[in-house]
Amino acid sequence: MSDTFRVALTRDFLKSDGTISFGDIGLDRLDRTPGIEWKFLDEDTSPVHGNQLCDYDALLLLGSQIDAASVTENRRLSLIARFGVGYDNVDVEACTHSGIIVTITPNGVRRPVAVAALTYLLALSQKMLIKDSLVREGRWHERMDHMGSGLGDRTVGLIGLGNIGLELSGLLQPFGVRLLASDPHSSTYHAQQASAELVDMGTLLRMSDFVIVCCELNSRTHHLIDADALSLMKQNAYLINVARGPIVDQRALTHALQERRIAGAGLDVFEKEPIDPDDPLLELDNIIVSPHGLAWTDECFLGIGRNAVAAVCRLAAGRLPEFIVNPEAARHPGMRDKLRIYAERYQPRSERSES
Repeated sequence: MSDTFRVALTRDFLKSDGTISFGDIGLDRLDRTPGIEWKFLDEDTSPVHGNQLCDYDALLLLGSQIDAASVTENRRLSLIARFGVGYDNVDVEACTHSGIIVTITPNGVRRPVAVAALTYLLALSQKMLIKDSLVREGRWHERMDHMGSGLGDRTVGLIGLGNIGLELSGLLQPFGVRLLASDPHSSTYHAQQASAELVDMGTLLRMSDFVIVCCELNSRTHHLIDADALSLMKQNAYLINVARGPIVDQRALTHALQERRIAGAGLDVFEKEPIDPDDPLLELDNIIVSPHGLAWTDECFLGIGRNAVAAVCRLAAGRLPEFIVNPEAARHPGMRDKLRIYAERYQPRSERSES
């Protein structure tokens, strides 16, 4: 094994002019850490070709696909650090079989995504887009026809009480809303920490004025919000999705919005991305949409980058990183050997850098 811990970044991080699309993503820590070298892959392919990764110990991955062929024959690669929280572009099973750890960066996106959800809630409750159009279209006199709704006596339902749900609950506290939460993985104590009442999904949908989807996408949550779920919502309620598009049955939502069975929606994500510009959903005037990027801020990308780089640096020092999505890989015999070698290699370098 080489004495240098080599890190690759997928080339989709770069713009056409060779600069990083997201600005500062915390790569300076890699430069400051003894024994680590890093570079962008020479080719932008998806899936990533296995021969591109054979000389690297870790990969910082943006949106490119990692399939079984990307990792099966690789004996050196130890870590795929996903730049974000979703990892549906990674064949986790193949990585686990090959003893490759996959990590995500929940702490980096927690505050920005929660702020994005709050942005939608405020824009919908105040009818921001409608009022913007009144000014632009010379319809000032119609403003009394579009009264917004205050939040003080409203109920907000959080579908999912993980990192983002907890962060959002804190942001909502000053508004005096009643918080409900539905999450099969949360306890009553956990909900109390968020000042939320833990209820079943049906109760949340029936009672909430704003339903915010902030759970993960998996086989159990695919089309969790379907026609039946939408039929339980109040006619004056809004649906906000800042999680993953397929959690909501988009066709059913379109019908519900067309028929005004709910008041409106705020969508940062869609079942198919990018959404077809001719999709009937986009013809509606009771939705606000964004291109899976409302949370994309300098704060967001620097936080994600620092989290991903931290995972790389921990592994290079012989320690398991945080936020591993396939813990079985950490118990792989090959991983144990690599951790020992990394730790032995890191120790003298650390001592030299301190002397």
